[in-house]
Amino acid sequence: MASFDSAAAQSALFDALVAASRKHGSKKPILEDQERNPLSYLDLIRAAFALGRKISAFTKKGERVGVMLPSSVGGVVTFFALHAFGRVPTMLNFTAGIRNLKAACELAGVKTVLTSHRFVEQGKLHDLVDALETLTKVVYLEDVRRTIGFSDRLYAAAAGAFPLRFRIATKPSEPGVILFTSGSFGAPRGVVLSQANLVSNARQIAAHIALDPSWVFFNPLPIFHCFGLTGGCLLPILEGLKAFQYPSPLHIKQIPALVKDTGAAVLFATDTFLNQYARSAEPDELSGLTFVVCGAEKVREETHNLIAEKFGPIPILEGYGATEASPVIAVNQPADNRRGTVGALLPGVETRLEPVEGIPGGGRLLVRGPNIMSGYLTPGGGIEAPSGGWHDTGDVVAISDDSWIRILGRVKRFAKIGGEMVSLTAAEDLAAAVWPDCRHAVVALPDPKKGERLILVTDRRDAEAAPLIAHAKMIGAPELAVPRKIIRVQEIPVLGTGKTDYVALQRIVDTEMQRAA
Repeated sequence: MASFDSAAAQSALFDALVAASRKHGSKKPILEDQERNPLSYLDLIRAAFALGRKISAFTKKGERVGVMLPSSVGGVVTFFALHAFGRVPTMLNFTAGIRNLKAACELAGVKTVLTSHRFVEQGKLHDLVDALETLTKVVYLEDVRRTIGFSDRLYAAAAGAFPLRFRIATKPSEPGVILFTSGSFGAPRGVVLSQANLVSNARQIAAHIALDPSWVFFNPLPIFHCFGLTGGCLLPILEGLKAFQYPSPLHIKQIPALVKDTGAAVLFATDTFLNQYARSAEPDELSGLTFVVCGAEKVREETHNLIAEKFGPIPILEGYGATEASPVIAVNQPADNRRGTVGALLPGVETRLEPVEGIPGGGRLLVRGPNIMSGYLTPGGGIEAPSGGWHDTGDVVAISDDSWIRILGRVKRFAKIGGEMVSLTAAEDLAAAVWPDCRHAVVALPDPKKGERLILVTDRRDAEAAPLIAHAKMIGAPELAVPRKIIRVQEIPVLGTGKTDYVALQRIVDTEMQRAA
């Protein structure tokens, strides 16, 4: 593993790409997608200059340009094309719905959105485009590429030979990307990550886990989500590993076969998607993986066991992060993979725990370091920086003496029942232990007698409280942590990233409770 040099990580993104090309060889294949036309570093840099020159004709330096594209070669080229000409990629979550998408564009001041005819057709996103066109100009990359002529290719060839002379110089402290939080618990917020934030996080991960340049990273996660962007795209490219981009994590049957066919060593996933891949895959389709990296949600014991039984001893490295942290804060390691934790802190990350009333053995986690955001977007177009550089994660954690983190829950995901603080996450874990093949979520509602009460929402059709009570007694869990009210649904609502959508879940519970009243 390399050591982490915070000063060396203070680099502009495009300059870091050029440095990686020089270090690992300009002809090294570094990027590929389902079209199976791999790009070398030189190909990527030339393509970025050719496309970026065209985009620069209808945008301004420093402009926040909307990007609505899937994980693909085109998405990555567009990202670096904007950086080559000093524009700020503003990644739009096309799964967030029309209202959130329009709000994101208004908040960021987006005037132009880059997308693709093919993507809009395949994703049936015409309604989203219609809504965006009331606020912005929507530009299709196929139309832009058709205008690239001989002179543009000559320009790109020259720029590829002397990239640092042709690119527009930017500072590491300038914006590298604007992303929007997942909105799991409320309205998404606009997060401004500097170029140094993104480069630093890639360097921190490389210092934490030894990476082999011969590995292929397989990324089916969206690049509008920081886990997919930094982990599945920027990290491998900046560290000399080939990044294979796949447009959707939902293609459960296709992905395992492609993982085998591409010779992927590392797969990025969430617990939900990994569990589904494992169930549908043939035994030889995932067995070639060196390890899997999971984030965004807790990895269930059932998933660990399923992978081990079907594919052999492939470590599932659970990690922890936040969009505001670019995103990785901690992650397990192949040689030290501790189930039930989210791994050790990355080098360069400082922590502070603030006590939370009623929750012993942990505290509210605040983090500071080179990967922590420039700040949140404000309605006036400005940036609200974190106070003293500290970001409040809103998570309650316990940290071991050797800096390994265990998540106890989110501050807002505790309920006060009969004067005791009860973790909603712990209540979900009870249901997962009793019915490991199903999905479960717990919310709290006001209760006139006990303060609050727990409601379990599950896709287990015959779920009853009795097995939960019995399991709680068996493991010594407090009876207060057992939901007595159970709502059975066809499926638990999830966001495009695979996280449980607690906003939609709350609406389901409210509707059901009104019906029952």
